[in-house]
Amino acid sequence: MHFLDQAKIFIRSGAGGPGAVSFRREKFIEYGGPDGGDGGKGGDIVFEAVAGLNTLIDFRYTQHFRAPRGKGGSGSNRTGAGGDDLVIKVPVGTQVLADDEERSLLADLTEVGQRITLLRGGDGGRGNASYKSSTNRAPRQHGTGWPSEEMWVWLRLKLLADVGLVGLPNAGKSTFLNATTNAAAKVGDYPFTTLRPQLGVVRHKGREFVLADIPGLIEGAAEGAGIGDRFLGHVERCRLLLHLVDAASDDPVESWEIVRGELEAYGAGLEDKPEVLALSRSDLVDEEELAGKSAALSDAAGIDPLPVSAPTADGLEPLLDRIVEALGGEEVPKVVEDEPADKDWSPL
Repeated sequence: MHFLDQAKIFIRSGAGGPGAVSFRREKFIEYGGPDGGDGGKGGDIVFEAVAGLNTLIDFRYTQHFRAPRGKGGSGSNRTGAGGDDLVIKVPVGTQVLADDEERSLLADLTEVGQRITLLRGGDGGRGNASYKSSTNRAPRQHGTGWPSEEMWVWLRLKLLADVGLVGLPNAGKSTFLNATTNAAAKVGDYPFTTLRPQLGVVRHKGREFVLADIPGLIEGAAEGAGIGDRFLGHVERCRLLLHLVDAASDDPVESWEIVRGELEAYGAGLEDKPEVLALSRSDLVDEEELAGKSAALSDAAGIDPLPVSAPTADGLEPLLDRIVEALGGEEVPKVVEDEPADKDWSPL
């Protein structure tokens, strides 16, 4: 399934049905009078956040959404049927924005089952029976129904994840995601292997959390350089940032500062989020060099980085323990060592 996090769609609610002009005609009933019913109400445009969706790709192929209009009224004071509401299902984390220069926020759907009525259907027109008065015994006027509402809107998806994975290109983010989750992110020995955000569920010692990998950031990303700036919105809702710094790079401190600078330039509170720091691809450097780079990075960031190698699984357990601890909630259970195999068996 292709990932799409922005889409522009046209929405229109249903117009109200017209009222009826009718007069009662029954045998042996004199002066029947007007009996035209009101028109039905038009359908609303409703957005609903549902589980199981993580892309807006469906809106690339269907871009116009129109709710049905209300039915017209009829004789015998019968009101026309109302138009059904049109429910547009979107992924959790979708924002609905106005199509203006400011891209004003109209709705923010952050919970499963959350619904919002964005456009209301028009009310039905009045039938001629409602115009009857003591001085107007046979009215022939009627309402045509209130018009519908329509507009173009932008849908913008901000993935909801517990942990956002950030770092420079080729820092080993996709490899880490594949090693700790059931994701199958593309891995390659060249920059910008990841072209769209990837999600995975990490299961560690009885705990689960969602990990989001976004394309790598480069210097100037906040001003539009590279592709990572477009996807930084996906980590706005993350509770924690996992920052991977390549241990094999010439200057890990500079690499860390570049990404932190872009997070601060982007704003939206990304620079204030809790951060777990890791030196990835630690298997490519010797222990002495790794210790020196780790100490330098610790002095610059004020956080002790954890060495980790996703291909060999070295350091994954301590890193996941620290992430679970930073997320809060239940404590990570301690691993109980296996009892000696030569111990006599007992059913008790």
